[in-house]
Amino acid sequence: MEIEKGKSRDYQTLIAIWESSVRATHDFLEQEDLKTLKSLIVEKFFDTVDLYCAKDESCNILGFCGIYEDKVEMLFVAPDIRGKGVGSNLMEYAILKKNITKVDVNEQNKLALGFYEHLGFKVVGRSPLDGQGKPYPLLHMELVGT
Repeated sequence: MEIEKGKSRDYQTLIAIWESSVRATHDFLEQEDLKTLKSLIVEKFFDTVDLYCAKDESCNILGFCGIYEDKVEMLFVAPDIRGKGVGSNLMEYAILKKNITKVDVNEQNKLALGFYEHLGFKVVGRSPLDGQGKPYPLLHMELVGT
């Protein structure tokens, strides 16, 4: 698996991975919120983060992360390969190569919370609303020892 910088030509693949991943892991989101988020991600968020894609030997994108400063703003893996190390590889890259120390996770997404805790992150705060002001609480996490 290779980690490569994402490009605008990858956006359609990335948003497809995002949508399938969110549908598999974010059952607490309303359909309308999904539609709104999808538009925001394509039209705004992809361009505000540094994107990194995990690719297989055939250059197929398996997952991606978006980094802004010292924080992972998004991490999504195609659902059919979740649990195969793609997310861990992306996070290892983000931590070791890009010096990230922070991540936010939806409080209702227990799998993601456990994943980040397994990597050494701990909850340091909580917001009752998400970044769009919706009632999807966020847990603010930081890498232990930073």
